[in-house]
Amino acid sequence: QVQLVESGGGLVQAGGSLRLSCAASGRSFSRNIMGWFRQAPGKEREFVAAITSTGGTTYYADSVKGRFTISRDNAKNAVYVQMNSLKPEDTAVYYCNTVVYVGNKWSPLGDYWGQGTQVTVSS
Repeated sequence: QVQLVESGGGLVQAGGSLRLSCAASGRSFSRNIMGWFRQAPGKEREFVAAITSTGGTTYYADSVKGRFTISRDNAKNAVYVQMNSLKPEDTAVYYCNTVVYVGNKWSPLGDYWGQGTQVTVSS
């Protein structure tokens, strides 16, 4: 079973930056499209960003485009998201997972979720 461990969250003022990391186990990591999702209190989990297996192509939700940058290091089985110009509405628990694009949307492919990492942006 794939293990996913997210880290790097914290409390930051609006306009600040954070870099989240996701460490994944499993020999198939380098073949998977990876993504980030987030879930704010009282809201459904939503797609944030995705990156292809080689890292050559990235995709973003409109709400974070131009502010977030997803990247990966297949040698380390890790995926990252650099978050700049943070806004209070970015406050959420952030998760990584394998992803698939079906029905004109990005959805999680794996059933397992890590514990996530809390990001809180104060105004």
